[in-house]
Amino acid sequence: MTANYQQTASQSLSDETQQVVADFNALDTDAKLAWLYFVYEKMGQSVTPAAPTAADPELAPILLGDYLQLSDEEQLDIMRDIVNRRDTEYSRAYGALKENNQLLVWYAWAVEMGDTVVDLPGSYKATKAINNAIKQIEELDFEGQISVLRAIAGEFGYTEVQPIATQAETGKTPSL
Repeated sequence: MTANYQQTASQSLSDETQQVVADFNALDTDAKLAWLYFVYEKMGQSVTPAAPTAADPELAPILLGDYLQLSDEEQLDIMRDIVNRRDTEYSRAYGALKENNQLLVWYAWAVEMGDTVVDLPGSYKATKAINNAIKQIEELDFEGQISVLRAIAGEFGYTEVQPIATQAETGKTPSL
């Protein structure tokens, strides 16, 4: 089976936001998790209005309930599985969500980091690549930031659902 389709650069993203997504995608798994942590740490107050108001937390009980009861190691493994699109129970639950609900999951986890969600080690130092990617998203306006976060969140998780081919890909127009 296939993993969640890779949206390397959505057609709706500007060149600038596509570059932020591309630079994020160049990071390794743990660097991606650290980037998400730092983004929510630095920009959490500006990011939060977009996720919770456009999402339904009842759609992700395994990710917003059961997950919080697991050990730090289990939580970190699940985060890595989701980022790497592995075929696991949690990754499938995440992959079944729309981007706004996926953002809600990361937001909820960020709020709980250090309490009921595994935290970044206190000695962790962000790499130059992580800092550059954070700087890039900070320089975007709010809409650009949310577009980048939706694009990134949408690339995670496992699903067998495939995107519908576009007219540009098939050369055919859709018919009713």
